[in-house]
Amino acid sequence: MLALRKWLLSGLLVIVPLVITLGVLNWIIGTLDQTLWLLPEQWQVWLSDHKVRGLGVLLTLAILLVVGATASNFVGKRLLGWGDAVVRRIPVVRSIYSSVKQVSDTLFSENGNAFRTAVLVQWPREGVWTIAFVTGAPGNEVAAHLGEGEFLSVYVPTTPNPTGGYFVMLKRSDCIELKMSVDEALKYIVSMGVVVPGGPTTVAVKSSNS
Repeated sequence: MLALRKWLLSGLLVIVPLVITLGVLNWIIGTLDQTLWLLPEQWQVWLSDHKVRGLGVLLTLAILLVVGATASNFVGKRLLGWGDAVVRRIPVVRSIYSSVKQVSDTLFSENGNAFRTAVLVQWPREGVWTIAFVTGAPGNEVAAHLGEGEFLSVYVPTTPNPTGGYFVMLKRSDCIELKMSVDEALKYIVSMGVVVPGGPTTVAVKSSNS
């Protein structure tokens, strides 16, 4: 029975990551294949009849490259500037567009500072520690109400899904900067502490009564 249990656990450790990875890849490919609706109808019918998958990934990459190349030259920058000005004049759309554009510029720009530093903070109460990411610093009216001391804007992600979390402002003195990279910190968070940066660590947990 011990051998069967060991084989079962070993099989799960091999199969589960593969199944989850394949499932995520299948979802990504299926989502990107939606761009095939841009192709002529006869091409769509042919691809559907022959069950060709994955071309949406190539088409999406091609669209991104074309848009990026166009936006990098003088004419493209002028067109984007004109389009940006038009969108910002639409009452409801401009607020949504401005917020999304500001976040995307921060996350994807080469000069962006989002998620560049991993820190250790006490959350959700004193004595309980977790890993968070510095996203910037409070400014203007918010900084004026925070009082003395230097504050940081910090994103505290949830586990195992780091896309959800909490935005808080903490004193710099309450944040301990970590040497681990952002990628290592994300892996640590997603794995719920199983994947330890710098190598595996085994911790023996004993009850107070033992």
